Amino acid sequence: MESKIKIVQDKIAEAHLGGGKNRIAKQHSNKKLTARERIDYLLDEGTFEEIGMLVTHRTTDFGIEKEVYLGDGVVTGYGNINGRLVYVFAQDFTVFGGSLSETHAEKICKVMDMALKVGAPMIGLNDSGGARIQEGVRSLGGYADIFYRNVQSSGVIPQISAIMGPCAGGAVYSPAMTDFTMMVEDTSYMFVTGPNVVKTVTNETVTSEELGGASTHSTKSGVAHCTSANDVECLEDVKRLLSYLPQSNKEKPKNLAYELNDEVREKLLTIIPDNPNKPYDMHEVISGIIDEDSFFEIHKNFAENIIVGFSRIGGRSVGIIANQPMILAGVLDVNSSIKAARFTRFCDCFNIPLLVLVDVPGFLPGTDQEWNGIIVHGAKLLYALSEATVPRVTVITRKAYGGAYDVMNSKHIGADMNFAWPTAEIAVMGAKGASEIIFKKEINEANDPAAKLLEKEAEYADLFANPYTAAQRGFVDEVILPQDTRKKLIKAFSMLENKESVLPKRKHGNIPL
Repeated sequence: MESKIKIVQDKIAEAHLGGGKNRIAKQHSNKKLTARERIDYLLDEGTFEEIGMLVTHRTTDFGIEKEVYLGDGVVTGYGNINGRLVYVFAQDFTVFGGSLSETHAEKICKVMDMALKVGAPMIGLNDSGGARIQEGVRSLGGYADIFYRNVQSSGVIPQISAIMGPCAGGAVYSPAMTDFTMMVEDTSYMFVTGPNVVKTVTNETVTSEELGGASTHSTKSGVAHCTSANDVECLEDVKRLLSYLPQSNKEKPKNLAYELNDEVREKLLTIIPDNPNKPYDMHEVISGIIDEDSFFEIHKNFAENIIVGFSRIGGRSVGIIANQPMILAGVLDVNSSIKAARFTRFCDCFNIPLLVLVDVPGFLPGTDQEWNGIIVHGAKLLYALSEATVPRVTVITRKAYGGAYDVMNSKHIGADMNFAWPTAEIAVMGAKGASEIIFKKEINEANDPAAKLLEKEAEYADLFANPYTAAQRGFVDEVILPQDTRKKLIKAFSMLENKESVLPKRKHGNIPL
């Protein structure tokens, strides 16, 4: 018996070495943790249970049969994060550069299937050079098997991808279909075709970092939802993100214990400038209404004219969408519409209530926006909010103009509670633009056209640049004092907790993709 136990122990020790001590040392020299170190840090101590430790590849071509490693370049299993069950895979770059083989893919698919059956989050720690070329189509088939499971799991269990090294070619499509993609600065990158292929095809010279690094994907493409300075910070972000989410679509996020105390926030009184054209930072409004230090921003550096992220209000997990007057005056454009629509649909999938903070002068005009499809992309946000059945609350802090008023969770598209501050301006457009159209003849015929314009602008503003006309119609449920916003929101979300909506029977809608 002792000899048999020794065999098991030796195999476990061999598997834990991955590609060997030298390759582990190289991983560390590149400022990266190993696959097992990442899992150990991510999961609660002592909770990881590995599946498929002794799996090896089956390839006999190109001499690769002489190089066999237990686990075949990926560590898979399950464990707990803050006491909650999760499933995880971590690609091991020390084994064949983390390349995906048939058996490597089978291991990932096995834990994905288990996560879906049990109803628990799936976390992928990606660090791979791509498909294992020696296996040809078998490797490609393995990728497709994973992609299929990503789609089956979508909207059923949360899926989180951490890109902690290279992720190229077909490998990028699995993270792209998960709910959140996180990247590590300077050590991770994603692209469909690498710099060498780009140089050959387009004659562009570009580095891996420029083409698909964390900075590129967090600011330009929007592929990365969050970036972190190193592996440890990335894993901490995964843990924090998970704290706002339920286990599956069958549950609601867990409410934290909370005692009502400082619900009147006087600082909200001084945020909105007297000049309606002067910007302010919507982050100050957010911090004034949420539980202290509870905001976790998503897509922080992409489409900054809109803010999205998770927070807690009275201990309750809430998704926040907010126009940002500091950037482009808070207008909606192609990227901000896509960003907010995607976030809305995620929250709706997983029963996370939505708070929409509105200060929007309209959609961004111009040929660039029109030619890039602002009509279709703006419609994505309109569609997503109209479709959402979770509790939806809106607060209009200042401007709500034109079609953007409709889109930003108005009462007309199904919002449950709509509040407005006394500073709210709900109208087709700004007073100046409206006056130039409505009173064009009077202004042109006046002795002093500039003075007449100011007069008519003030007249229009008195009529429409306020929340009261909308409130009289019931489009705004209540005009509230800014300092009472938090108190109102806590009560509103508590009241809406058991909301149920019945949708028309259909296979699925046809969102304007």
